[in-house]
Amino acid sequence: MKFTKEITKLEHSAAKLTVTVAKTDVEESYKSTLGKYVKQVQIPGFRKGHVPSNVLERKFGEQIKLEAAGELIDTVLNEIFQDDSEKENRPLPYAQPKMDEMPAFDTSKDFTFTVTYDVFPSVEIKDFNGISIKETQVTVGDDEVAEELKGLQERNAVVMDKKDDEAVEKDNIVTVDIAELGEDGKPVESTKRDGYTFTVGAEENLYKIDDKIIGMKKGEEKDLALTFPEDYAADLAGAKVTFHVKVNEIKQRVLPELNEEFLKDLNIPNVDTVEKLNKQIEEEILAEKNREIDNKFLDEVLKKATDEMTAEIEDEIYEEEVNRMYHEFVERMKMQGIDEELYFKYTNTKKEDLRKNMKEEATFRVRSRYLLESIAKAENISPTEEEALKEAESLAEKYQMTKEEIIKSFGGIEVLVFDLQMRKTLEFLKENN
Repeated sequence: MKFTKEITKLEHSAAKLTVTVAKTDVEESYKSTLGKYVKQVQIPGFRKGHVPSNVLERKFGEQIKLEAAGELIDTVLNEIFQDDSEKENRPLPYAQPKMDEMPAFDTSKDFTFTVTYDVFPSVEIKDFNGISIKETQVTVGDDEVAEELKGLQERNAVVMDKKDDEAVEKDNIVTVDIAELGEDGKPVESTKRDGYTFTVGAEENLYKIDDKIIGMKKGEEKDLALTFPEDYAADLAGAKVTFHVKVNEIKQRVLPELNEEFLKDLNIPNVDTVEKLNKQIEEEILAEKNREIDNKFLDEVLKKATDEMTAEIEDEIYEEEVNRMYHEFVERMKMQGIDEELYFKYTNTKKEDLRKNMKEEATFRVRSRYLLESIAKAENISPTEEEALKEAESLAEKYQMTKEEIIKSFGGIEVLVFDLQMRKTLEFLKENN
């Protein structure tokens, strides 16, 4: 396809692309679209696929031109942005090129169109070397080992139904039907929740009925009266609410004993005694603390660097990151069986407040990402697809998945290459500070 292009950099990390397509290709695009109409459109009085072109042009002329123009624009933009020589001028992943007005489509003339879009911002990185944090002497106490050992037992516990005559106790896993009662004493339909499961006393219960439910038995129903604190959500602050609750299931975790059978079930290489297990746990806690120190150091480096770097970043980019973070939050709530609307009703939060609180973290993430990409470019940190495939194989072995499943979980090999580039850039920062 023959065309000319002109790219102009605009303020705030935007670009304007003007393209002129030769009239021969304009004609070809129109004929191709018209040919599709000939094959697909059926008009009374004509057999399908045999409607004369002039009849179609009279009936669908403007629509055919609009579709031909759209397909022509898409084809040209794809060709331009897939060209490696235009890497610097490609739109950001989220940024769809925008066109203020569709130009006239005339098959006897060249076709010129203009789009604008966001590009990677110009980033000026100031010196961020020499950052240091106070060296911390890491130790592991016996209580930490004991706590982790108990956690290991809990993670390997057997969950069993309690007997029908046994009551709910702290740490039991209960499943209930719950609904808020209205002034008339009847359940409010919009608040009904069947099969809500939570661990008593784990502070994960949205309705805060843990203390009230202790002592109830399977099949028992009860009205639980609660008074919300004065500093709770505006519509519930100080409110007296009554929930009708029916207990459907009560389960308890039975911890395994610290014996030879438990050690065999853990299947940890070279760990066949409790003493060796404690030593293994101590080493893992120590390693985790050292990782936390490394992460704290990198956070300090990134914070200082992002605070001092200069970059024109559109507010839309920050807003897109907030949208992504909020979507992830909602999905996590759904995985816990918590409805978005109920979450905001029974917690001291509002959607706009939650999004506002996410803004600072979103800003840091966006600026950090651009900082790392700029450093990677300056230092020529460019992992190959082959390296990414090796990384996928390593992760597949670690998580007992296939290489293809790992790549799919990342969103494609390109995303895995990018992730590897970011991690290598972080290592570069660590080694050079």
